[in-house]
Amino acid sequence: MAGKALIAMSGGGDSSVAALLVKNMGYDCIGCTMRLFDKEKDTPSADIADAKSVADSLSMPFFVLDLREEFRKNVIDKFVGNYLSGITPNPCVECNKCMKFGILFERAAALGCDRVATGHYARTEKQNGRYILKKAADPSKDQSYVLYNLTQEQLEVALFPLGGMTKSEARERAEESRFVNAAKHDSQDICFVPDGNYAALLERITGKPEEGGDFVLADGRVIGHHKGISHYTIGQHKGLGIISEEPLYVAKISPSDRVITLCKNSELFGREAHVEKLNWIAGDPPGGSFKCSVKIRYRHREQPATVKIGDDGTADIRFDNPERAITPGQSAVFYDGDTVLGGGVIV
Repeated sequence: MAGKALIAMSGGGDSSVAALLVKNMGYDCIGCTMRLFDKEKDTPSADIADAKSVADSLSMPFFVLDLREEFRKNVIDKFVGNYLSGITPNPCVECNKCMKFGILFERAAALGCDRVATGHYARTEKQNGRYILKKAADPSKDQSYVLYNLTQEQLEVALFPLGGMTKSEARERAEESRFVNAAKHDSQDICFVPDGNYAALLERITGKPEEGGDFVLADGRVIGHHKGISHYTIGQHKGLGIISEEPLYVAKISPSDRVITLCKNSELFGREAHVEKLNWIAGDPPGGSFKCSVKIRYRHREQPATVKIGDDGTADIRFDNPERAITPGQSAVFYDGDTVLGGGVIV
């Protein structure tokens, strides 16, 4: 027997195929779904039922881990606080850090599991005694961006069985196994805001409607009124409700006075960013100053840049070419080819 593995099963096809592959490796597997929040009119979730169905078909013990309170504190509350502070967070990064590779890893150890498998599309390797995180074989599904906070200890335990597969190959395996969720569509939205209405979530959490404020230009001229800062992010054009000679975009969000500054598209480009809360996969940065490729949002193509590490552990990025809408709250992730060096949060 290869050992004992806990399989994080979301109820989707990818994590189901991950469970199949790990079981086929010879591991003694336990399936687990983290109950993170309650979907409206869907408690217990259909996702839990689907995960259990797959676990049963694989003769795998299965249980539900109720982490709703922890998810609220570690992910939802932070998300709300960030939006009210005028920055645009990526809650998937925080969820992976605190929940999947934090609390779930702790529970796996308590169960005597020496490996934890997920349905992420990413790869790990061991080189010169250190673990490295690499992009998935399928560029269109690569999720290494949201995993940059992983440590050496976590990489030693983590299994990403789908890292070398394409999405179509994974779906074929699910169909061949007749999994109940084989044809299930992947979620494209933030799981706890499936309708994309962040403002409604904030009002529900805070218990009060958000105040509006002024749209201004760089010279301070007021040109309109907005619905509240949570409705907007850097680079946004749609939904502004502003009539102008040429298109305007969100350039800056000021939460203290609820002022949103607008600009022309050409004025959104910049070459510099400052990054904090850094994590380096190998434990240390490659050097005080180094060249690499940097990805500044999940759906962004990484671009060449120079990264300079400060004495305080933060980093300054200078891109070779101007980048559009560098957004505070998003993560900047550093790559050397297919290898993830690390990353941090843009401020």
